[in-house]
Amino acid sequence: MKAGANMNRNLAMDLVRVTEAAALGASKYMGKGDKIAADQAGVDGMRKMFDTISIEGLVVIGEGEMDEAPMLYIGEVVGKGGQKVDIAVDPVEGTNSVAKGLGNAIAVIAIAPRGCLLNAPDMYMDKIAVGPKVAGKIHIDNTVEENLRITAEALNKSISDLTVTMLDRPRHSSIVKQCREMGTRIRLFQDGDVAAAMATCFESSGIDIMLGIGGAPEGVLAAVAIKCMGGDFQGRLVAYNEEERKRCGKMRINIEEALLLEDIVKGDEAYFCATGISDSVLLKGVVYTGTKSAETHSVVMRSETGTIRFVETIHKFGKKPKYAY
Repeated sequence: MKAGANMNRNLAMDLVRVTEAAALGASKYMGKGDKIAADQAGVDGMRKMFDTISIEGLVVIGEGEMDEAPMLYIGEVVGKGGQKVDIAVDPVEGTNSVAKGLGNAIAVIAIAPRGCLLNAPDMYMDKIAVGPKVAGKIHIDNTVEENLRITAEALNKSISDLTVTMLDRPRHSSIVKQCREMGTRIRLFQDGDVAAAMATCFESSGIDIMLGIGGAPEGVLAAVAIKCMGGDFQGRLVAYNEEERKRCGKMRINIEEALLLEDIVKGDEAYFCATGISDSVLLKGVVYTGTKSAETHSVVMRSETGTIRFVETIHKFGKKPKYAY
């Protein structure tokens, strides 16, 4: 398949089933203090369900290198055969949130034609995300003040009404200080920056812009979602040691270069799907309605058409294939 060629639009519901399986598995460990078990359950559910999909999917963002992860490792091929695609996955985005019983945890997949997704190394990325009204106006090379003023103007808001979100980390103290000096509202979150980046594209979320440093793999996932919604996402890899610099060199990635949306997700065609594990501003988490039933809430998007579907599913475990959940 050529880069940018059309993918089967019927993939949408197949992807929902994959993220549902991961969310249902991980949700069993909500608040139990075991993030490793939660992650493994999500991986198990997601990997098994991939076997039912008619794709030849190459994992470019996954659970780690082959020697680090037994399943969904970078370079693994999944699916039962068909169109060739790149796959980015995070079976449990927010493992700490699941372990602690906190919000913002989701199961996530992004798919694009082969060769269209950035194979980002497992390191940090400086990020900026905004919604459709601000797309094409901000730039990661601008100062924080410049990007906030641009965002406020594009949204026809005063600076004091602007809401900025970022991970609650000491490394963001400078950004927090600049935002407070400008008088913007700030909403910090503990984990789950894919969901936070997506929130910038929904006016009802109350989030106008996301800033700060988070995981690079999560940046690719967020970029696909934002491309589907018509927003803007930019990043720059952050190397904290020489080993990370050398790894980027081997992958022919310039860590000094700004990564624009088209650099991260090439072409016009991509799919994004997420299912809530715990509650977030966009998705409800898994709700168990009985010993053999549960409800999940998902979103699936397609960049070519801009279609966004919210899917609410009632699962009857007695009638589900045993391998799925």
